[in-house]
Amino acid sequence: MKKVFATLTVLAMLTFGSVAVFAQEADAQAPAAQEQVVEEAAPAVEAPVVEAPAEEATGLVALHKTLKTKFIEGGAGFMAATLLCLVFGLALCIERIIYLSLSKTNTKALLANIEAALKNGGIEKALEVCRNTRGPVASIFYQGLSRYDEGIDVVEKTVASYGGVQLGLLEKNLSWISLFISIAPSLGFLGTIIGMIAAFDKIQQVGDISATVVAGGIKVALLTTLLGLIIAIILQLFYNYILSIIEGLVNEMEDSSISLLDLVVEYDAAQKKK
Repeated sequence: MKKVFATLTVLAMLTFGSVAVFAQEADAQAPAAQEQVVEEAAPAVEAPVVEAPAEEATGLVALHKTLKTKFIEGGAGFMAATLLCLVFGLALCIERIIYLSLSKTNTKALLANIEAALKNGGIEKALEVCRNTRGPVASIFYQGLSRYDEGIDVVEKTVASYGGVQLGLLEKNLSWISLFISIAPSLGFLGTIIGMIAAFDKIQQVGDISATVVAGGIKVALLTTLLGLIIAIILQLFYNYILSIIEGLVNEMEDSSISLLDLVVEYDAAQKKK
């Protein structure tokens, strides 16, 4: 009986040992099999991916993150203050462009209507034409014609004086735009100075000059200066464009004022003949 029990025990040990070895070999072969399956299945998974929209979305997100990161790295205080110069400056530029666009008048048509009004209805009819016309040229004409009873010399002086008033209205808020053009790079340079001071403070604390220590302060300096210069360039372009519009309107006002005086002189001569 003992021999039978001993034999069964040996057989059981051999059986369990074989099973353990087989299990270990199976576990060792499983990862390799899984890797082969993944490698074989990989092309089927990658095939339906659409790359173009993903690249566009990734590019926009990356740009947004980059701008946000640079804005924070440049110092939120100085970067925000410099950015406000752009916001306020653009608001004033847009207001001026709209105002000047509405101030443009077809002076040839206006002069033709005034000439016809003087021939048909006299000064009162010409004043009515000026009242119904928008723009600084019509306002100058109205002020001049309203002084006709005081003489042609008074009409000429009134046209010249009121032309200066209209010029002041055209140039309104330009000084503020010029101020923001000057302030934006100044804030950038101020950030540059503060960034360099911070860099030297770190060098003093560490006691050694290294790229890692100096890089942070120099980055702040360069980013604030860059933003200030970009804003100044943008506002300067708008400023020069506005000045060009004003110059065109002023030339138009001067030419049309001379033509108006000629019409008044002709009308006065015709009235004296009567």
